[in-house]
Amino acid sequence: MLTVKVGFAVLDGADGELMSDAVVLEHVTKRFDMREVVKDLSLTIRRGALFGLLGPNGAGKTTTLRMMMRILIPDDGRIEILGQPLSDRSQDLIGYLPEERGLYPRMEVLQVLVFLGALKGLPEAEAERRARQWLERLGLSEWARRKVSDLSKGMQQKAQFIASALHQPSLMILDEPFTGLDPVNATLLKDIMLELRSQGVTLILSTHRMEQVEMMCDSICLIHQGRNVLSGELRAIKRAYGKNVLRIEYEGEDGFLHLPALIEKVNHYGGVAEIRLCPQADPQEILRAAVARGVRITRFELMEPPLNEIFIEKVSASDAQAVDHH
Repeated sequence: MLTVKVGFAVLDGADGELMSDAVVLEHVTKRFDMREVVKDLSLTIRRGALFGLLGPNGAGKTTTLRMMMRILIPDDGRIEILGQPLSDRSQDLIGYLPEERGLYPRMEVLQVLVFLGALKGLPEAEAERRARQWLERLGLSEWARRKVSDLSKGMQQKAQFIASALHQPSLMILDEPFTGLDPVNATLLKDIMLELRSQGVTLILSTHRMEQVEMMCDSICLIHQGRNVLSGELRAIKRAYGKNVLRIEYEGEDGFLHLPALIEKVNHYGGVAEIRLCPQADPQEILRAAVARGVRITRFELMEPPLNEIFIEKVSASDAQAVDHH
């Protein structure tokens, strides 16, 4: 298998040691036409982490990422990248995959990658060597001399990822990186991202695909209406909720799920149900009720709530709080 090595930039410290944090935001605010899109946002991302920046549409995620990139300038607060304030130097240490594709459609794929590598300071020959390696790794070698506009959406997304990784950045900011990818290519990209993390690269992932975040990310920040409403290590966040979700796969009628004394909420997926238990409810009573109705149970698992449910709960609570304040 082709391995693409990624350099890890060492910045000056007291003893030449790596600083502990890759990104620090302190009380960052951004306004557009007097409307606060990001409000007093603080978060810290440690080096070598795979970090999930989450939130519903319009929460301020992309604005936050663009401020990290210095595409936008905060109105208040400060941002530190890899141990230093935002600068031309810090920008060269970042690889950015934007949500909207930014490749020049009339240029050849290889040509545009070499051009973008040169903008990050790579000699042309080295940029071409790396680009060819990445194109082979991502199954695009045969498209190297085709125009970007000839590529499918998924292929363009892979080419955009190559552009973000070509200069071997220490920090990669990936805004909806799985857009347009089929399951095979989404898995390929996921594996590459985990490989980069194992090499010391810090990755910031912004996506609506909660299942990807849940499997990949070490820590998260959920922002809603520009504010941090939940952040920390993902395992600790889920552990704090406890094992109060029962996942049942079954064959038969679902009448056994109508038990308000035991069940707070049910999400149905055909023959699968995710059940939020009432406090102190005994899940075995639900199992007995199912068996008594002749339902065949093929899976019965007590687990921590999925991230998607935590996400919905925190956003709904934040909305309710905002209404109360008004």
